[in-house]
Amino acid sequence: MAEPITGDKTLHQIAVAFKDLANTVSDSQNADVEVAPFSRACSHISPLFGCLGIAFKFAEMDFVAKVNDLAEASKSIQTLHSLIDQDVQAKSVRNAGSHTRNLLRVRRGLDMVRVLFEQMIVTEGNSLRDPASKAYEQALAPYHGWAIRKAVSAGLYVLPTKEQLLKKLNEDVASAKEQMQIYVSSSEAVIQYIDKLYVSRNLGTDW
Repeated sequence: MAEPITGDKTLHQIAVAFKDLANTVSDSQNADVEVAPFSRACSHISPLFGCLGIAFKFAEMDFVAKVNDLAEASKSIQTLHSLIDQDVQAKSVRNAGSHTRNLLRVRRGLDMVRVLFEQMIVTEGNSLRDPASKAYEQALAPYHGWAIRKAVSAGLYVLPTKEQLLKKLNEDVASAKEQMQIYVSSSEAVIQYIDKLYVSRNLGTDW
């Protein structure tokens, strides 16, 4: 279970980290995102999954494991370009546990949070069920088996409210919306960058 969050506000950490990554990818056509800052940025997302409770327990465990793998990889591999190219050369791209496969899983987690924040910003009321359901259906459900989808569906009924989530994150509504919006636009640029890495190598992203 995620520990209570203290110190710097999680949403602020997420927003700052992904804004920096977005600035990197938009600086030039040949931008190289380094694995270390990317994995650090993603690690700020991990506590958020924990705050969503049992519905996203599997997503939290999977995301944390994959981010940890990328953090470990960053000790010997500098950029996301190199990380994928090494797997391509070793013909291990689709192997279970490959860095390229793990990066794709992390990318889906980032997308789920992007849709969740997007929906939280535009949805009235205190319930998280619709925003979380749309985020899951769009980003993760197509890649999960029946049992996991069923478990998530059941867990949606015991999600915290928006108010409870913001309290766990030590945020007020106005500040939270501002930080979420920064993440939504920044993560979109980062996700598109990752997708291009896969498409440019004819790997696709739908696996």
